[in-house]
Amino acid sequence: MTIEQLSSNKNTLIIDGKQIASEIIKSVASRTLSNNIRPGLAVILIGSDAASSVYVKNKSNRAKECGFESRQFSLDQSTSEKDVLALIAELNDDDKIHGILVQLPLPDQIDPHKVIQSISPEKDVDGFHYINAGKLMTGDTADALVPCTPAGALHLVKHALGNDLNGKHAVIIGRSNIVGKPMASLLLAQNCTVTIIHSRTNNPCQIAKQADIVIAAVGVPKLVTSDWIKPGAVVIDVGINRSILENGSSKLVGDVDFDSVFPIASAITPVPGGVGPMTISMLMENTFNAAMRKQQIK
Repeated sequence: MTIEQLSSNKNTLIIDGKQIASEIIKSVASRTLSNNIRPGLAVILIGSDAASSVYVKNKSNRAKECGFESRQFSLDQSTSEKDVLALIAELNDDDKIHGILVQLPLPDQIDPHKVIQSISPEKDVDGFHYINAGKLMTGDTADALVPCTPAGALHLVKHALGNDLNGKHAVIIGRSNIVGKPMASLLLAQNCTVTIIHSRTNNPCQIAKQADIVIAAVGVPKLVTSDWIKPGAVVIDVGINRSILENGSSKLVGDVDFDSVFPIASAITPVPGGVGPMTISMLMENTFNAAMRKQQIK
C-alpha cells in the first residue's frame, strides 16, 4: 500500500519533509534577497562516492536556489590531508565564503576530526566543531551553528505537536555525535524529558514505548516496530538504509518499520521524503545565519 493510500485510510499525519523543506528554502531565498546579502557556501568532496556526489549536487543546487554563491571543490581520492587542510585555511580567510562543508565519509588517509576542527566555528555550517557542539550542549545557541539533521528533525516534531513541547517525554534511539547527542540537547532546551537508547541499553523496547516523541537514528533497518511505540506518539525516522529486495532490486528504508508503526503513531516521517530534505534546508538556514552574523545583521 502506498503512503498516499495509508494516509487516506487513517488520521495519522505523514509528515511531508519535502514540502516543509521547500517552504524553508523559499523563506531563506526571500530573506537573502530582502537583506541584500549573498551568502557563500563552499562544499568539499573528496573521491567519487556516488551517494556523496548526489548529496553534494543537491546541496549546491539548493544554495543557488537560495541566491547563494555556491562553490564546489571536487578533489581526487588520493588527495592528502595536508592539501585538504590548506584548502580549508584558504576558505576560512575568504570573506565571500560564510559556510564550509566537507562531505563525509573521507578517505582513510584523512582524519575527519582534524578536518572538521580546522573549519572556523563561524563557518562550520554542519555544526560539528567542538565550539558549536559545546555551545549547543550548554544552551548558549545565540551565535552557535546547530547540526542540520537534528535541527530539521526538531522542526518536524514541532510541525506535528506545535511549538510547546514542555514536559513531553522524548526517546532518542542512537547516541551519535551527529544526531543523537545534539538531538538530546535541542529537546532538553525545549523542556522535554529526554532518554537516549543505545546498543548497551537494557529493555530498549519498553523504554521507547513510554515516549511521546521517538527519534530513531541508529542505522538499523526497520529496528523500531509497533511494539516499541506508545499509541499516539510522534515518530521521526532519521535512518536511511538500502534494503535489497527478493527480486534483486533495492529500496531505501528507515530505522522504523513504517507499515507496522503507522497505525499506532499520531504522526510519522516517511523514508525517503521525511528528514532527508530537511537536512539540506537547515544547511541553507545555517549558511544564511552565518552570513547575517558576519554582516552583524540580527
